[in-house]
Amino acid sequence: MANSLKANVTLKAEKEIREEKEGAKEMADTLDEPAEEEEDEEERKAREAAARERATQRQLMAIEELVQTERNYLKHLQLCTVTIHNNLQKLQPPPPNLENMFQHIDEVMDVSSRLLSLLNQTQIRHSDPKYLETLCDYFLSLSQDIEMAYKEYLANYNNITALENSYKQKEALWVEMIRSVKSSAPDVNASTLSFFLVMPVQRIARYPLLLQTIQKHTDPGHPAYPKLEHTAHTAVQINCRINEYKRFREVADKYKKTENLTIKDKINRLSGHSIAKKTARFSQYIKHETGMVQKLKDEEFDALAGFFFVLERGVSELHDNLEAYLHHLQRFLSCRPEEADLDLEGEKTALFSKEITVALRQWIYPSYDERLKTLVFKPLSSLRELMAGPRNLIRKRQDKLLDYELIEEKSNLNFEEQAIANTYKTINTLLLTELPQFNSKALQLLWATLEAFSCLQRDLAADMEQLATSFTHQLPHSHLEDGEFWKWAETSVLEGSRRMESLCQSVQDELNAPIVQALNAVCEQRLKALTAKHGSEKIYQLTGPVVGTRDLDLTLNKGELVAVVSEMDTRGDRRRWLVDAGGPRGYVPALKLTRYHQITVDPPQSPHLKVTPTVPGPRRHSYTPGAQPLPTTMTKPCFQVYAGYDFTARSTHELSLRAGEPVQVVEPHDKRGNKEWSLVEARGQRGYVPSNYLAILPSVIASPTFPYR
Repeated sequence: MANSLKANVTLKAEKEIREEKEGAKEMADTLDEPAEEEEDEEERKAREAAARERATQRQLMAIEELVQTERNYLKHLQLCTVTIHNNLQKLQPPPPNLENMFQHIDEVMDVSSRLLSLLNQTQIRHSDPKYLETLCDYFLSLSQDIEMAYKEYLANYNNITALENSYKQKEALWVEMIRSVKSSAPDVNASTLSFFLVMPVQRIARYPLLLQTIQKHTDPGHPAYPKLEHTAHTAVQINCRINEYKRFREVADKYKKTENLTIKDKINRLSGHSIAKKTARFSQYIKHETGMVQKLKDEEFDALAGFFFVLERGVSELHDNLEAYLHHLQRFLSCRPEEADLDLEGEKTALFSKEITVALRQWIYPSYDERLKTLVFKPLSSLRELMAGPRNLIRKRQDKLLDYELIEEKSNLNFEEQAIANTYKTINTLLLTELPQFNSKALQLLWATLEAFSCLQRDLAADMEQLATSFTHQLPHSHLEDGEFWKWAETSVLEGSRRMESLCQSVQDELNAPIVQALNAVCEQRLKALTAKHGSEKIYQLTGPVVGTRDLDLTLNKGELVAVVSEMDTRGDRRRWLVDAGGPRGYVPALKLTRYHQITVDPPQSPHLKVTPTVPGPRRHSYTPGAQPLPTTMTKPCFQVYAGYDFTARSTHELSLRAGEPVQVVEPHDKRGNKEWSLVEARGQRGYVPSNYLAILPSVIASPTFPYR
């Protein structure tokens, strides 16, 4: 028991000692805790400071990268567009369509140089917190210009690559281009133009990355952080809009092309799918026209398309009229009236007329013609060609609208139907966006060409007035007063008018005078048969050739004899008469017929046609436009032989003649004695012509009245 108690006391004492030690240890630990917490707080602050310092350094490096890469980027573009471009132009022969490789790159360089100039002008250091705000302000101020410049360049980039691929097909040219690029940029590891021309494509996509990197390493509490966040978001949106615009342009380029396909090519393109698609479109179109299905209307688009078609028609008609005007101007310039002997009163008048004509033909009109083509006709032709793209796109929209209407009400669309819907929406959006701009620019260009045309007409009138003034003071009437001058001018004009009327009347009288020609044996027989059958009062003669254009119409030559059966056709039209041509019956215009009057005058022998008549004289016949026969008076016993009709030689033994051409009959028959052919001489040549193509006219009538050339 004693041992037991002793053991308990010992255990209790040890427990108390252990508890005292633990209490002392806890007290000591409690005293050490504030010191450790102070040490941890200092370490944390140090780490945060170091992190902020690293973020600041990385932010500064990103800013430096943006500025430096922009500087190098602009330097490479300038090297490409100036040095390399000039060296490529010096190649013999130069690459075709080289200028198309550099389209819209000048706008890209301009906006880049403006951004870099703004950044270089600022006096704030890159490490200054205010510099970040300045950088964002500059980028946001140029955001619209950046988008406009880059979207046109990127939309055209496919054409650049296609053109470069065409260069690669010509091995010799491609080798020379590589050599020129390498020699022009020895410090740059580049061998092709695409090394430089792809830089804008890469640069516009890099702007959001650089701005987002700067934003990542910028403290959210930074004063410029909200603006930096907005700038990075703007750069992303610019890229999205450029991609959308590029997609629109690709669709437009695909459908606005004009293909000149033959019927065979169109048939070869037909397939089951295309036939089904066109059949569905035609069916939908018929439903629209018949009112079975309501057509999807877009008033905004309809107004734009209507104005475009009106504008296109105006441009096309103006182009055609201007083309005809230039053609007539060229024909006018080809005339040389100064080389003709003009019947002008006074020696000075004739001289001045020739000098004025030469000045007009050699200086004034050629200069006017060149300016007209450069300032009016060429811009108008270019505008007309540009209108083909929107026109084709509008027509393609109509086709896609018919396809879209067929699937519009479907809730679930498959891949092909979704593509159809997307294509229609893309074309429609593109037209609604760009057609107003195109219409506006086209209208401005049209007004500019019309204004240029008006200015050219004014300059032409001024030049002609100046030319005329330089000669008028030397004319006899230059000393007259204004009143006397206008009185003299009126008298001169009236006198010239009377002379012109007299000349026209004399020409008309000669044209209306009876044309006397001998009847050959065939005409004699026809005249006898028609007279015996219908009577002499029904015999008429054609005043000109007649070509049948309708059913039962006759085709007859000038001077042929016919008998009138009825003075109207079956419908009562008195403009067409039924006639008997000595065999066939048919209709001829009434205006081409005149009553035949037999003349019994025996003319003297022609000095050129030596034919001894076996009868008292060949029967003569004539026709006049009037109803009553005109008396024929032979003032001179002299006759001349003329070609009555055009004749084209069919062999080397024959001679071609023009109607009204004077000829000399060498023999009134051929070598076999056949009088149906006569050997004649004209223009120093001899040959056979049909005898019934010749007419014997008195010299008083046979003066130059035929329009023969």
